[in-house]
Amino acid sequence: QLVESGGGLVQAGGSLRLSCAASETRFSSYHMGWFRQVPGKEREFVASISWTGDSTYYADSVKGRFTISRDRAKPMVSLQMNSLEPEDTAVYYCTARDGTYYYSAPEKYDYWGQGTLVTVSS
Repeated sequence: QLVESGGGLVQAGGSLRLSCAASETRFSSYHMGWFRQVPGKEREFVASISWTGDSTYYADSVKGRFTISRDRAKPMVSLQMNSLEPEDTAVYYCTARDGTYYYSAPEKYDYWGQGTLVTVSS
């Protein structure tokens, strides 16, 4: 129901834009976001956005470099990633929850995409 695209290989300092397309219009009223995961580590919150698009939330590690946005007409959410660092290398997952409030814990989210790999070379 959530399909990510836009991952790939980029050099440090470069940019990538991830997109997530939802299969049903009901996702336009869901809180949506992005997590990432490195093998052997827990899934980590990256960013999320309210259903209105008025409120955005970021992990400290990406604040000022990443920007989350959404198009409620489609519905779709995007993650613009600038000034990428090797530490940003991970599988990035799009996620959604049927609720109003922001959470950074992955168990609070109801729907997940398959993930897209982002590799940042040094």
